[in-house]
Amino acid sequence: MSMTLNETAELAGRIRSEVGKAIVGQAETVEHLLIALLSRGHVLLEGPPGTAKTFMAQCFAASVGLEFGRIQFTPDLLPGDILGSNLFNFQTSTFTLTRGPIFRELLLADEINRTPPKTQAALLEAMQERRVTLDGETHALSPNFMVVATQNPIESQGVYPLPEAQLDRFAFKLLVGYPSAAEEAAIVRRFGERSGPARATDFGIGQVADASAIQAAQEAVKTVTLADDVIAYTVALIRATRTSPDIASGASPRAAVLLANAARARAALQGRDYVLPDDVKALATSALRHRLLLSPAAEIEGRQVEDLVAGLIEQTEAPR
Repeated sequence: MSMTLNETAELAGRIRSEVGKAIVGQAETVEHLLIALLSRGHVLLEGPPGTAKTFMAQCFAASVGLEFGRIQFTPDLLPGDILGSNLFNFQTSTFTLTRGPIFRELLLADEINRTPPKTQAALLEAMQERRVTLDGETHALSPNFMVVATQNPIESQGVYPLPEAQLDRFAFKLLVGYPSAAEEAAIVRRFGERSGPARATDFGIGQVADASAIQAAQEAVKTVTLADDVIAYTVALIRATRTSPDIASGASPRAAVLLANAARARAALQGRDYVLPDDVKALATSALRHRLLLSPAAEIEGRQVEDLVAGLIEQTEAPR
């Protein structure tokens, strides 16, 4: 199955419409989920409880036809609870693989920072290689495997900050805030008369894509032209994070690759077969905010990562 860029943009429009049947607002978050899916990236959602992070992931998975799985991260969670294990069968005298919840296509890692780094590390190979290793044997995951992780920014009790190696696997970190007054009224109107947990099927969300369509769209994204001057601009922006006096630790080469691939997906969603510097600029904050560590002086001054990224974008000369 092949797909043109126009067909890719039309497919994305149908997915937005399906998710919009249940989710009020959050258009930017849904757009980033689409971009991540088409560029084969992972997403970290940070926001207060009750802002539909989990429900949004469920609705997105239902609309694109991805097998959905959820892991509630807790302090006592072990790597085997995520990956699975080989259990000995006494009847056959052989080991049988019991697959863990990671063997899904869209995995929701709920409250990922509530489990120790040892357990968080169970996701590293899966997110980077789309495979897991159990007892020396490698098991492939779906080529559409995608992690959507959530964390709560306002609680500091019983949490374990994500290590840099874990954060660097996420293409985007998105801040999911409270809705506007009008959006909140629409949410109450839509959900207020319902009892029990909301489900995607309750709102008539249907599957508008399947695995072959998603893979065809991903192949279409690869045809988007990434000119040398746009590559140079992307690299210059990433390298600027390593020389800024306000940043103690800058972004990695992986960040440059993920940002460039995401920019191609953004261009495809807009029906373009070439990347503009504006595509890179539009995604830079989401792609960099979780990768940059402020210098002690910047922290004392109360500087924000988002403001520093905006300054670097302004200072880095873009091609015309």
